[in-house]
Amino acid sequence: MAPRKKSSNMVWVVKSKQPAKTTEPATEKKTSLLSDSVSKLQLSSKEQHTSSDWSFLPEELLRIISSKLEDSFDFIHARAVCRPWRSIFPFPSRLLRTTYSLPSFDRFPRRPRGGTLEKFPVFLFRVRSPDTLPCEFFLGGIRPDKSTDPVELPSPTLINTADCRIIPLGHMCRMVGYDPDSLSRSYRGVAILPLNEETGEFIVLIGYDHHILALRSTETRWMEVDNCSRADCKDIVTFRGKFYAVFINGDVFAIDPYTLETTPLRPPNIAGCGRQNYLVPYGDDELYLVERIIVRNSVLSFTKMACRVSVLDEEAGEWVVVNDLGDRVLLIGKPGNSSGNSACSAKELPEGCGLSGSSMLFINEIFDETFPYKYGVDTGNPGDDLNVWRCSRETRVTILNKSPMVTLRIERAEP
Repeated sequence: MAPRKKSSNMVWVVKSKQPAKTTEPATEKKTSLLSDSVSKLQLSSKEQHTSSDWSFLPEELLRIISSKLEDSFDFIHARAVCRPWRSIFPFPSRLLRTTYSLPSFDRFPRRPRGGTLEKFPVFLFRVRSPDTLPCEFFLGGIRPDKSTDPVELPSPTLINTADCRIIPLGHMCRMVGYDPDSLSRSYRGVAILPLNEETGEFIVLIGYDHHILALRSTETRWMEVDNCSRADCKDIVTFRGKFYAVFINGDVFAIDPYTLETTPLRPPNIAGCGRQNYLVPYGDDELYLVERIIVRNSVLSFTKMACRVSVLDEEAGEWVVVNDLGDRVLLIGKPGNSSGNSACSAKELPEGCGLSGSSMLFINEIFDETFPYKYGVDTGNPGDDLNVWRCSRETRVTILNKSPMVTLRIERAEP
């Protein structure tokens, strides 16, 4: 928990009790044999309707089981078995949201008076069903529903996690109460990194208009990050202990959280084209840059756009163009007004769900319909370059909801 430091301008408050170490790899999900057995007990108690009553298991045995569980959602599954189990298995703290009260922008008198930053874990949910299309996915954060005790996705969605396949996607941050479509506030990206886990010290980086502002938890005033792009910030992500900011003109900068020194990482220009850039971290394994190419003086069609994908070479300080993502699926877009993009392994997805490895999916399209992107798609037009990423059109993705939870329906596309 971050230390409280009172001053005339602000009071640091961490509103939820959460361990200092909150990040966990988004690439793997370890489940013990005992964890699997708890999930199976819960399912069997519902589906088979046997005469066994799990509520009569000895409390000592339940506490032993509770001490052996490792995965957060195994606690959720155990709590769903029956009411007595809910008193034994606590709601996992790593699934809780942490909020921070931020001070006002003293050097920017016309700016809003600070705000509240929320950091929360993000998951991809797929409701269990026959491995055939169509199927639905939910992407976003969760909170416990105290009345019925399934997990509550941001209102108005309730879901029983025992019936879901759940994939952790890391953490995201957002400014509470900020409307991304409003012109009155211009937050564009926010992220937080620990500076000292023993003392709880951390630093916040926020994009506001064409400024990048930083705030250390031990201080009370914002600092402006120098030697950065003068364009408006588009988004901020964290990767291997550093901040990475992307701007609307295509600039990308790495920012050291201790010194606030900046390093430009702008990718090579594409002749005659503009672009929209997106940063997509895959845990601490890779940081991807997705460039959506916009051909100037042409009719704009999102479904016909091509993309270029690069991976960061930290030692060389440059982007390396790639044509294969391995088993990875890049999910570009975020629920509501949060910052960052996410990715997962196709190995964690059920077969036949409509998504496969080495692909990308834009989940915040304007027209609520999109297609997975793959490399080297033949459009049937001899003039189209094959050495880019394009819509595969094998499956169609309908975006049913964007905020506060992204809801996707995937089905086979008609010829």
